[in-house]
Amino acid sequence: MTQELAPTLRDQTAGPSAGWWRDAVIYQVYVRSFADSDGDGIGDLRGVRQRLPYLADLGVDAVWLTPFYASPQADGGYDVADYRTVDPLFGELADADELVREAHRLGLRVIVDIVPNHTSDHHAWFRAALAGGEERELYHFRPGRGENGELPPNDWESVFGGPAWTRTGSGDWYLHLFAPEQPDLNWDRPEVREEFESILRFWLDIGVDGFRIDVAHGMVKAAGLPDIGLSEQATLIGAQVLPFFDQDGVHEIHRSWRTLLDGYEGERIGVAEAWAPTAERLALYVRPDELHQAFNFQFLTCAWDAAAMRKVIDESLAATESVGAPTTWVLSNHDVVRHTTRYGGGARGLRRARAAGLLALALPGSAYVYQGEELGLPEVTELPDAVRQDPAFFRGDGQDGLRDGCRVPLPWSGSAAPYGFGPGGSWLPQPAEWRGLSVEAQTGDPRSTLELYRSAIALRKELPGLGDGAMEWTQAPEGVLAFARPGLVCTLNTLATEAEMPVPGRPVISSAALEFSGAAVRIPGETCVWWAV
Repeated sequence: MTQELAPTLRDQTAGPSAGWWRDAVIYQVYVRSFADSDGDGIGDLRGVRQRLPYLADLGVDAVWLTPFYASPQADGGYDVADYRTVDPLFGELADADELVREAHRLGLRVIVDIVPNHTSDHHAWFRAALAGGEERELYHFRPGRGENGELPPNDWESVFGGPAWTRTGSGDWYLHLFAPEQPDLNWDRPEVREEFESILRFWLDIGVDGFRIDVAHGMVKAAGLPDIGLSEQATLIGAQVLPFFDQDGVHEIHRSWRTLLDGYEGERIGVAEAWAPTAERLALYVRPDELHQAFNFQFLTCAWDAAAMRKVIDESLAATESVGAPTTWVLSNHDVVRHTTRYGGGARGLRRARAAGLLALALPGSAYVYQGEELGLPEVTELPDAVRQDPAFFRGDGQDGLRDGCRVPLPWSGSAAPYGFGPGGSWLPQPAEWRGLSVEAQTGDPRSTLELYRSAIALRKELPGLGDGAMEWTQAPEGVLAFARPGLVCTLNTLATEAEMPVPGRPVISSAALEFSGAAVRIPGETCVWWAV
């Protein structure tokens, strides 16, 4: 099926089609861990390019690449020293250009990360600022409090733990909402805005199809940088508006970027990584004159519970429909525990993860797939401390510090590490049990998670009622979610035990085997089914 339904780049090969992003399946590539072409144990752009046929065969519409720019790698490349240069770890600028061209040839669009909230402390601007140059105005430098300025300027805490301020050799302090190596930019300065518009144009001219905007909710800080008065502030992210996150002023920036994107042919898009306390505030990022997508983190963090899932789905759809935008469903990414483990781990976690994958692909809007999700990879929870690189691991009281566990390089083939990841080793060790989860091991096995994803993505393209559009909840037993799309019904049994219900139609895909009894069907526990009607 997947061979016959290869994706097409619609506005380049089949005439223009408005809003490709509204129902796109987009695959996140964590570049460092996807494929290594040169044997240094670190994934690179040439490795990604060599593996693009796999993604085309999977059936996705676009690829999102995490940062590959020049960086000291204090935070996996999210500390950028030069936004127009490829870091030697990942190749050179020609590799990026060739990757984009090859992706387009295969019918795949390319979205790249942009990191506008902060730079690296190695960025030329920040080095000049530390030397006392006028570039200090491009960051947030402040005198300290206390008798001799020995205390931070306010009580803000880093997302990674500890104070959000570091004192310089001259005695003042600079703001960094993440690691000290990631000083926050001052977006009140026109030079910052002009520079990022230039950076966006640089990559758009190369041919990228859009940007995933890192910390899209963070560039604007409340006037006066007021105290919050609470500790453990990282736990408040996404739960309430903070003076450093989700300030209304960010929307002016996104409007200006939308105007820039609209000036290019080919429907280039902006995707917000925005943590907002409500679905309604998240919807502000995707108003008609702002960005095209925003990750639905409420869905990602939702418990495995039918009532909770239905509530999140209803609120998400209502909020985005109110501004005419699609909802963007996501289950995992490079910053959170993989949902196979989050849902309980082991056989139960995998069963739930397979079902959740089918649910996300059946809901109205766009869906993101994090690399390895289609293989059913679990979180690697037993990495030695000596190999960890997550900066949050080395700072207390912030994020859990265990993000390395979802970034372990992919298993492609073979029976021993590095499982075809590259000709050398891998920068994080891969578990022995991954030999049975490799692309090679799962290809052609109709019961595998990989073939489930391939079939579901192909059906999503084949069935006209999937993707963007309407849905309606239908009657179902307690613990079962059931909704109708044009020509299709999706049922999800969240219970641990089987649920019996009338047969809704002809089953076209199921995350587990079904049993029929006359006009009834017994849906196994923690199973999702699509029915053609």
